Amino acid sequence: MTGRLVSVNLGIVTEAAWASDASGRSGIDKRPAGGAVRVDADGLAGDFIGERAHHGGPDKAVYAYAEEDAAWWAAELGRRIDPGGFGENLTTRGVDVTGAVIGEQWTIGSAVLQVSMPRTPCTTFAGFWGVPDLIKRFTVRAHPGAYLRVLHAGEIGVGDLIEVADRPGHGVTIGEVFRALNLEAELLPRLLDADDLPERVREKARRRLTAG
Repeated sequence: MTGRLVSVNLGIVTEAAWASDASGRSGIDKRPAGGAVRVDADGLAGDFIGERAHHGGPDKAVYAYAEEDAAWWAAELGRRIDPGGFGENLTTRGVDVTGAVIGEQWTIGSAVLQVSMPRTPCTTFAGFWGVPDLIKRFTVRAHPGAYLRVLHAGEIGVGDLIEVADRPGHGVTIGEVFRALNLEAELLPRLLDADDLPERVREKARRRLTAG
């Protein structure tokens, strides 16, 4: 797979009643950056993250969403959605983000990133869009975008190629993980095959399997 980076987006400080952070601030409103942006294990230089208890960190350093999936939502809602509109750092083109395998490595610019886990929709996302039932609709759609780890720091920018440098053989995808956790419990055993899935997610799968 070879895709391309359409936009690199950085969060600005947004104060709103719908922000889930105790401070009332959110970094979900992300705007395209000009030029190359430095990325390391903490994420993108200049990206504001409001609620670090649930956003950011090594397993969620960078969030990618496909331009093609954004176009579906624009048609569904009858509204324009600009790059960064999903709170994503990377807007991609020609990449099957939902079909990305947990642990696969992407080379972008001089950086190497690794697919780690799907995004979980939250009330902040629904409030930002002003769509009260967005969490339910986003979950049913099941194209959540992918969080990425940064394995090798570097610089990335608009137009950079996105190439898969390595793909684990277990085949567990972003879409499968999301559906297992939210829609199709019968998929939960598959999550235990994905060694690069964050341990807290694998433990959640174990607990649900034990309870079931």
